[in-house]
Amino acid sequence: LWKMVAGIQIKTYLFFCCCISLNTITSDHLLENEVHSSFVQRRLKGHQRSEIQREILSILGLRHRPRPNLHERKMSAPLFMMNLYGALTVPKENEDGFSYIEKLFPTFTTDAPPLLSFQERNFLLNTNMVMSFVNLVENDIEFYQKWFRKEFKFDLDEIPHNEEIISAEFRLFKDHVLLNKTFQMTIYQVLALNQDKDPELLQLDSQTISGLDKGWLIFDITATSIQWVTNPDCNLGLQLSVETLDGQSVDPRHIGVIGRNGSQDKQPFMVTFFKSSEIHLRSIRSTSSKIRNQERAKTLKVQDNPPLPNVSESFLSSTLNSNRFKRHACKRHELYVSFRDLGWQDWIIAPEGYAAFYCEGECAFPLNSHMNATNHAIVQTLVHFINPGVVPRPCCVPTELIEISVLFFDDNSNVILKKYKNMVVRSCGCH
Repeated sequence: LWKMVAGIQIKTYLFFCCCISLNTITSDHLLENEVHSSFVQRRLKGHQRSEIQREILSILGLRHRPRPNLHERKMSAPLFMMNLYGALTVPKENEDGFSYIEKLFPTFTTDAPPLLSFQERNFLLNTNMVMSFVNLVENDIEFYQKWFRKEFKFDLDEIPHNEEIISAEFRLFKDHVLLNKTFQMTIYQVLALNQDKDPELLQLDSQTISGLDKGWLIFDITATSIQWVTNPDCNLGLQLSVETLDGQSVDPRHIGVIGRNGSQDKQPFMVTFFKSSEIHLRSIRSTSSKIRNQERAKTLKVQDNPPLPNVSESFLSSTLNSNRFKRHACKRHELYVSFRDLGWQDWIIAPEGYAAFYCEGECAFPLNSHMNATNHAIVQTLVHFINPGVVPRPCCVPTELIEISVLFFDDNSNVILKKYKNMVVRSCGCH
């Protein structure tokens, strides 16, 4: 009889606890949704916006907010960089059938050969940053009555010091002309400017073309770009010359070379691919974590033989809270960072924002297979379960982070495409 009464009491107690637990879960879940919803929807105050802007600019490696010329978006360099961005990110089509890229740049068209070559696609796999540079020469200059030469100048001062150039190209667009002749097009580096005589030149690259050809011409200027970055005083620009196969000089405009007076989306520009030199800095957190570990070791030393609780009571308590734990277990939550809401749509070309996500939740006993828990976290959970005063629960942290690509202008209207590591949470777990 006593066993029957005790059994009824235990069942009644369990049912009562389960009801309380269910009500707690429902109310906590509603409160959590309300908090997250209000956080997403509320407007940032001025000082909050400024603080977030400073932090994100620091992550992007920028000292200040760029203020480019807004009229440069339809130029050839941004269009080419958008093509690179599209190669790194898969554009999703909208209901009207147009991709994000086509909506952003409706005039984006290419003629053979394509804007993005096979070699450039391979460069994207091994590079973390690409920069395009606009031609700073306002007009087609005639050097000492030599009308057949054209000058181009690019400012490379904005290149970060820890970036290593792996490739640099000078891109020139040639239109179709009704001349069935063959020409030699040559790019030179200007070594020195001499008064009243021709400048000293170094041949960099050349191509044999036909007057009937149409499309982008690509010249390799990698070595010259490295020299310009190492010694900026050597950056005196480039010169272009066109000759017939028998050596007669030809005005580049006569064979369809587009200059400053041509279409915006066919302007000459320079593009450089970089590979970052990794610099490993000691984390500030390492010192504080060392102190915490020392304090924790002292606690463990004092409690060499801590009193063990009743395991059956602990398991009963854990079982009663299991449903609540499932609803509040460690998992990934939505978090969207909008560059537009930060007022940066004038200098960040793409994306408009990104889903960063974050990890939150409990790492309590028992840890299931969905928790992505390490062996250490499992042991720590068991120790905490037996004696919560000895060690805390494991933390809910990102277990996998992925990069994003950001396309933006600098102050000189140069376009930068840069990969940023560890920006998006892909999965969470107990560590």
